[in-house]
Amino acid sequence: MPNEFTVTVLGTGTSQGVPVIGCQCEVCQSKNPKDKRLRSSVMIEWDNHRYIIDCGPDFRQQMLRHKVDKIDGILFTHEHTDHIIGLDDIRPFYFRQGDISIYASERVLAALKNRFAYIFQTINKYPGAPSVDVHRLNGAPFALNQQTVTPINVLHGKLPVLGYRFGDLTYITDAKTISEVEIEKIKGTKVLIINALRIKAHHSHFNLDEALEFVAKVQPQDAYFTHISHLLGFHDAVEEDLPDHIHLAYDNLKIDL
Repeated sequence: MPNEFTVTVLGTGTSQGVPVIGCQCEVCQSKNPKDKRLRSSVMIEWDNHRYIIDCGPDFRQQMLRHKVDKIDGILFTHEHTDHIIGLDDIRPFYFRQGDISIYASERVLAALKNRFAYIFQTINKYPGAPSVDVHRLNGAPFALNQQTVTPINVLHGKLPVLGYRFGDLTYITDAKTISEVEIEKIKGTKVLIINALRIKAHHSHFNLDEALEFVAKVQPQDAYFTHISHLLGFHDAVEEDLPDHIHLAYDNLKIDL
């Protein structure tokens, strides 16, 4: 594990973000900055390395907000729009750095090639398009600059999604079910970031009770809930009712391990 390991929570919102466009509910109208949620993503840094997990519609805004001028790569959890559609905004990094490394399963890579054919094109490629260095993930642990990363297989309804464990950190989003085999890969984690969509049950996401049950099973030192909709309620009100070691994540939160 690196000596200094920092996670910056870039976004904690679900697919529509918070506030939802046109919504007049109290949460969407809240003045509390912690109730403003961009689409879910995190930035993980150690030594001079910096990796992003997922680049959704708010990727450009997140990079500008945190004054990011260099990235070493992007890891993708799955192919839904709120997790991939910011890929075109790697262009400034590409123009300065060259090909940008991306890490994803074969299925997700196929979806990226379909959505961003011009990025993967090799013949008569448009000169302003970025290029990527593709790393195919097959479920086995892999190395990023001497840091071992373990993929965690979860199900988002029926869709396979990858979480990632970096040393003492595990990040999982869009999970509804996680097998016992995969849970064993998570145990021993000091910090767990996991999705908790809302109060009411959902067909493809943990709700708050399910997320709490999962934390109790895995027993990290600290847990943070993310991928939150406006239906979960006010940040401060939910936070007040959580156990001391469990928190609602919020945009721009920094966690040092």
